[in-house]
Amino acid sequence: MGNERYCFPTMDLLRSEPMQLVQLIIPIESAHRSISYIGDLALFQFKDLNEDKSPFQRTYASQVKRCGEMARTLRLFKEQMMKAGISPSTRSTRDDGLDLEYLEVKLAELEAELLEMNANNEKLQHTYNELIEYKLVLEKVGEFFPSAQNNAVARQRELQVQPIVEGSIDSPLLMEQETTSYPVKQIKLGYISGLVSREKSIPFERVLFRATRGNVYLKQTVVEHPILDPLSGEKVHKNVFVIFYSGERVKSKILKICDAFGANRYPFSDDLGKQFQMLTEVSGRLGELKATIDAGLLHRSTLLQTIGYQFEQWNLLLKKEKSIYHTLNMLSINVTKKCLLAEGWCPVFATNQIQKVLLRATMDCNSQVESIFQVLQTKELPPTYFCTNKFTSSFQEIVDAYGIAKYQEANPGVYTIITFPFLFAVMFGDWGHGICLLLATLYFIINEKKFSCQKLGDILEMVFGGRYIIMMMALFSIYTGLIYNEFFSIPFELFGPTAYGCRDPSCRDATTIGLIKMRDTYPFGVDPKWHGTRSELPFLNSLKMKMSILLGVSQMNLGIVLSYYNAKYFENSINTWYQFVPQMIFLNSLFGYLSLLIIVKWCCGSQADLYHVMIYMFLSPTDDLGENQLFVGQQFLQITLLLLALIAVPWMLIPKPFLLKKQHEERHRGQSYSLLYSGDDPLESKSHGIHHNHEEFEFSEVFVHQLIHTIEFVLGAVSNTASYLRLWALSLAHSELSSVFYDKVLLLAWGYNNTIVLIVGVIVFICATVGVLLVMESLSAFLHALRLHWVEFQNKFYEGDGYKFFPFSFTSLADEDGL
Repeated sequence: MGNERYCFPTMDLLRSEPMQLVQLIIPIESAHRSISYIGDLALFQFKDLNEDKSPFQRTYASQVKRCGEMARTLRLFKEQMMKAGISPSTRSTRDDGLDLEYLEVKLAELEAELLEMNANNEKLQHTYNELIEYKLVLEKVGEFFPSAQNNAVARQRELQVQPIVEGSIDSPLLMEQETTSYPVKQIKLGYISGLVSREKSIPFERVLFRATRGNVYLKQTVVEHPILDPLSGEKVHKNVFVIFYSGERVKSKILKICDAFGANRYPFSDDLGKQFQMLTEVSGRLGELKATIDAGLLHRSTLLQTIGYQFEQWNLLLKKEKSIYHTLNMLSINVTKKCLLAEGWCPVFATNQIQKVLLRATMDCNSQVESIFQVLQTKELPPTYFCTNKFTSSFQEIVDAYGIAKYQEANPGVYTIITFPFLFAVMFGDWGHGICLLLATLYFIINEKKFSCQKLGDILEMVFGGRYIIMMMALFSIYTGLIYNEFFSIPFELFGPTAYGCRDPSCRDATTIGLIKMRDTYPFGVDPKWHGTRSELPFLNSLKMKMSILLGVSQMNLGIVLSYYNAKYFENSINTWYQFVPQMIFLNSLFGYLSLLIIVKWCCGSQADLYHVMIYMFLSPTDDLGENQLFVGQQFLQITLLLLALIAVPWMLIPKPFLLKKQHEERHRGQSYSLLYSGDDPLESKSHGIHHNHEEFEFSEVFVHQLIHTIEFVLGAVSNTASYLRLWALSLAHSELSSVFYDKVLLLAWGYNNTIVLIVGVIVFICATVGVLLVMESLSAFLHALRLHWVEFQNKFYEGDGYKFFPFSFTSLADEDGL
């Protein structure tokens, strides 16, 4: 938006924007326009001043109901467009003069027209389907009617000449005449024709036979193609039938059975001339109906296309209007003064912008009274708002998933921009895999305008939303992969030849003992010769493990510094030294010292055993270090650091509860006294007295809380440092998996000297690399980096118990599906 100010990631993200509680007094005539402009600005969060009222008791409930009715109409249009295969146009022209009243009338007219067209089309389609069935009856029944009639007459005569036993179950009950001693010479049979579903044809025949005791003749023929049923409108496989019967009682039973099975009956004449005439008339009516239906469908399609051309504009306008009236219902109304009272939060930098849009709304509505903007004093905790852009927003989401920062709390999102992708890259360090990730994320970044307008699946939506995180992870993976000198687990001499060679020209699988330095040190990263060496502890493995400790201790120190930064802002600055100093002393006396030993060992090339040094620093601090001594005065330094670590524990525990008790007593000292005045009115002096009830200070609760906090920090310092070794473990696993796929798949297939085996091996290698290393391993490294930030880093300083700033905005309305 044009009114957004530019965001500096390292400055605006460190602390949330300064917020203020604001009261707005808006004249009723300009209220709607004011709220609309504030929604476009997207920098004001309204408070609900009518929480005690139900939605139906609020001032603008009728307008919200109108919007709901229009939303129902738009949903109807959308359903009809989907059925017709018409999608709403995204290129609809903007009509700035469109308002809610005009839209309401327009939608009502279009809905009435569309419903009338649908009703007419249904009637015509119903008649058309009936005529199709009638035509089939005329064609099919006409083919077998003479033979079926002769068979029915012959069967009826057989039934009449048979001897009849009184009370027999086989006696014909539906004969037109009573039982006589002589046969009837002339037999007149009735008939019923129609169609029945093919699935019901057999039960239909059985029920007819049982109900009439076999005194009917049924003839059926199959319709080859499914036809539209006039009642359901669905395609159904049907049979054409004709039933011959004798007697009115039988006819009534047949009609009831036809109705029960959903059989459609149609008239038929036994006269050939009439049959031909009826078939001609039906065919002619079918042609006329087809033309009428096609014209109606074309008119309906044109109407839906017209609706679809403006559907998105109407939809967006309706969403905006509905959100505006929902917001107006949150305001308190003053009928006598004809104004609305609003309260809410906004950033301090947005003061001038909000005042400008309020003035603009007043001028546009020709109001005689201007809106009033005034800042309120409050002790309520403001919401948290960080000014982010499309690059920093995804990193901020990682932090927000853990918890929203409290107002003015130090935000880990600033450091997450660098530390998160870097810790991921430490575990995923391979510049070949990093290039694959970079190419994949560059595809999303280059086409981000295209993808941002589409609805992606859940997985693609997450990948697209984190495209800049993946880009940073890929870049750092390329960097760490160059340091590890691994390209799909293969070392390369990119920056020059290796500095080492074999002492014996015939040596194979040289170890560090069998290598001698022949030229200058490899300029960048790990020397290619160090890959795969079989010493007691491989160099690259040792490098990754020690680097994990260094990174962990550095990040935990940063967390403690930020805890002091937070405490200095929220608490008394003197109080923070009773937490910050002992925590720094305890952590660095142990693990900071270990980091120092690692760096010194790297610099001097010593063979000292650091495990032995750290273990015996606690078990036997006064013993001679011997060959494990790295510098002069190391033993004295270790004893000093050990004593400082022991002192830091009670330092964290004891002073703070007493300091808090002292502050509590000083804060409430003298509150039971009142000021003396020289006036004669004793009520006046009494009214100025200070009488504040305050809670008693529970020293035991504070002490127990501090004890828990101290134990948690001491144990957490050890466990968190060990937890950072996952950087080493994941990096080792990634490297070994990559090496296995290369050696056991690609090289093995290459060794067969067979083209088919080589192609299969290459395909398996690509699938394993993409599926396991680029997908599963990257997801695993991502989750472990997430844990290191949430648990090991953020728990040192970040509470995350605030609430997010949700301004009233129209920007997200276009992405919402519902109306």
